[in-house]
Amino acid sequence: MDASLSDKKRIQELDFLKCIFIVLMVMFHLVYFSEKHLMMKQFVYTFHMPAFLLLSGYLVNVNKSAKSFFRGILWLLIPYAFMEASYVMMAARLPIREHIDNLTLSLLLNKIFLHPIGPYWYLHTLIICEISYYAIFQLKKMNTFSKFMVWGTIMYLLSLKNMEIVLFANTLYFMIGALIRQSKFSFLSIFQASFWSAIPLIILCLYPQNFNRATLGGMAITFLVISFLLAIYRYLPQRGLQITNFIGRNTLVILLFSPIFTIISKTLVPFFSFDSSAVSFACSATILTIAGCFGISFLMDTLKFSKFFFGKEKVLN
Repeated sequence: MDASLSDKKRIQELDFLKCIFIVLMVMFHLVYFSEKHLMMKQFVYTFHMPAFLLLSGYLVNVNKSAKSFFRGILWLLIPYAFMEASYVMMAARLPIREHIDNLTLSLLLNKIFLHPIGPYWYLHTLIICEISYYAIFQLKKMNTFSKFMVWGTIMYLLSLKNMEIVLFANTLYFMIGALIRQSKFSFLSIFQASFWSAIPLIILCLYPQNFNRATLGGMAITFLVISFLLAIYRYLPQRGLQITNFIGRNTLVILLFSPIFTIISKTLVPFFSFDSSAVSFACSATILTIAGCFGISFLMDTLKFSKFFFGKEKVLN
């Protein structure tokens, strides 16, 4: 989730985009807020995680050695498996929307490796996409078009009803990102910054049937939102960019630890009863959640635990 084209040079615009999308993820995982703004939730869900997958597909480097690549996968799998297992066990104990009755070991393993619940579906999809992408692009005798056809077929088969391991629409965004990378075009040359993108974006939003990531309308919304956000990026003050870039560099820990704090945030709801829109609650809870995620990460770094959980001395960067 925090991959980059190079260890030496990050594309700051992409960190900015990741910051915006992870903040939206946290905000709309706050049930008290999202249930009051269902249309806005549908709009945000159309593009925020698809855009993350698009960025991830673009940033993955399949020219690494197998040892280096699969080491990265391992240290993505370990925190994913731990947090997904924790979430499933929590769902078996608490009366949440995804409550699980009669938790067994086989059901737990099924949720971790095949059908995850909660926000960790993204990491599950990401791991599958990255492994399949890497494996197929090691086939030297096939041209790029053939590789994408084989890859797309595999992803489609994994999405069929009798398997449903991934959602094909999600993998398609990752594949589009990878296609841009393989085409040698830069991300910013494809997604050009423009405030004019707001006009077709507003028109598309007038028709709620476009609030579906699996439709052409949903794909267009994702493209236009990225274009509009990149236009905003140009006008942010330096201090603001430092904050957004820091958050964007550390989205993995927010994804992993945010459910802890979105659940805790429910206890704050009575204190915001004065605001029927729940906007003040959402802003406060989002800040609390992100700060809490960074707090856990800082503690893990300080206690030297990050090397056992993330495979590196410091996870915050």
